[in-house]
Amino acid sequence: MRYIYYPGCSAGGTGKAYDESIVEVFKALNIEMEELKDWNCCGATAYMAVDEAKAFALAARNLAIAEDQYPADEEIHIVAPCSACYLGLLKAKHYTESDPKIGGKIKKALAAADLEYKGKCQVRNPLDVFAHDFGLDKLKAMTKKPLEGLKVASYYGCQIVRPYSEFEERATPVTMDNILKAMGATPVDWSCKTRCCGGMLTWSTGAGKELNYILLKEAEKAGADVIATACPLCNFNLECFQDKIKAKYGMKKEMPVAYYTQLMGLALGLDEKALGMGRLFVPPKIPVKV
Repeated sequence: MRYIYYPGCSAGGTGKAYDESIVEVFKALNIEMEELKDWNCCGATAYMAVDEAKAFALAARNLAIAEDQYPADEEIHIVAPCSACYLGLLKAKHYTESDPKIGGKIKKALAAADLEYKGKCQVRNPLDVFAHDFGLDKLKAMTKKPLEGLKVASYYGCQIVRPYSEFEERATPVTMDNILKAMGATPVDWSCKTRCCGGMLTWSTGAGKELNYILLKEAEKAGADVIATACPLCNFNLECFQDKIKAKYGMKKEMPVAYYTQLMGLALGLDEKALGMGRLFVPPKIPVKV
């Protein structure tokens, strides 16, 4: 099976390490993937607040051009690592296929650009691909440097399992835990796996920083050595505001935050620079045993 990679806007900026590490991991696992040609912004959160139908049309354009990238008789799986991109594409797919009013607007917008969405494109999260298409047993077999002794707080954020739950348990997701466990890590039991990080509120309000403080503190209480993230915005919020959060709430310990694909890459024995480890705000102190 081949996959079409949709990097999303964050891949060239705040989520560069996620982009680098996921490409390296796919390559190391010999999973065939090519980037979506002429892709555009998924519509994300801000667009939805302005004009929902136009935001869906933006996302649906990616689905339509993905269908044209492969032969008509081949399965089309578009992989979106960013949680907001994944949800945006998934929403566009659902609304185009099932909502006559909004779906009609989306189809009309696509037609104006000489495009058509035929409903053949499947929207996938890389967690789903790694765990269910590639398989946990194969991940374990390909692990060269097991993450033994590493206690990980797997953090999914609020968008991967809500409002849709395509491959996960909505209340207690386990896919990331299972992937990292297969590669030698020890997932910690904590209650904040899908709690919101505050999104863009973290940049401008105390409420957002409080939400991140709760995540950092609960991960520390659970004994985690690192928080593993699956979203550029979650990663950014948890990392770069730690100084302000520490000053306000009296936190004494820095909590390393890394993309789960970076941890997978370390377990596969990949180069740290290629995985973007040097891009992390909080220097990781990960006890990876060789």
